[in-house]
Amino acid sequence: MMKRQSVTVGVDLAASARRTAVCRVLWGGGDGFAVEFVVPEGDEGLLAVVRAADKTGLDCPLGWPSSFVATVLAHHRGERLPPAVRFEERADGRPGLDALRFRVTDDLTWKATSMRPPLSVSTDLLGVVALRAAYLLDGLAATGVPVPRDGSGPVAEVYPAAALRRWGIRLPGSYKSATPGARAVREQIVRSVEAGLGVALPEPVRGQCFDSHDHLDALVCALVARAVLIGDTLWPRSPDERAAARQEGWIHLPGADLAVLRP
Repeated sequence: MMKRQSVTVGVDLAASARRTAVCRVLWGGGDGFAVEFVVPEGDEGLLAVVRAADKTGLDCPLGWPSSFVATVLAHHRGERLPPAVRFEERADGRPGLDALRFRVTDDLTWKATSMRPPLSVSTDLLGVVALRAAYLLDGLAATGVPVPRDGSGPVAEVYPAAALRRWGIRLPGSYKSATPGARAVREQIVRSVEAGLGVALPEPVRGQCFDSHDHLDALVCALVARAVLIGDTLWPRSPDERAAARQEGWIHLPGADLAVLRP
């Protein structure tokens, strides 16, 4: 019996449609595995791609830190501000992240990967992208497609650099620029992904990933969306984490084995 096909989409979201990269992967069926980059027509086209997928991985925070929202609201109302807090200290004794700048999921991701903290959605330029994401999610909700921010619905928040770390793909340097060195790192990442999956990517896809970190991130997002779909990511464990994820969003970190993604 032929296995049911599923479609995952990866979106490396930017503040503008022009800078946004979108990857679509078909899993199962007669072809087994097919991947392509698509160029939707504006936000409506992007929403159509998302609605047609089984799961979309979005590289962008789906919410803001609750402490930040409460502080801004109190300031707006002219009320006393709530006290500043930090998350629990790390296992190595260093303090947790600032809860005004970072969400629960940011703090947990930082601790789970030993990477630098994610960008702050409340105090970095990432906030502009998150505003676009909020309007996109609102657009889905307006058509009867609710989007829980914890990833249990059609869209899950993903973090490509953390996913690569979870898959054991260690980077000798940054892949986020147009320099020859960054391109070499992207080539290494693509080869590592292919080895982990046990499949070769189509040459046009490989070339776009070599040329553009945006397209490479979109591919990784689509792979993590597959991990969410098959239950191979870390979910909130405690009541507090689940409550935070519903408001602030939740970064889905995949398991260590890329091969489990194959149909």
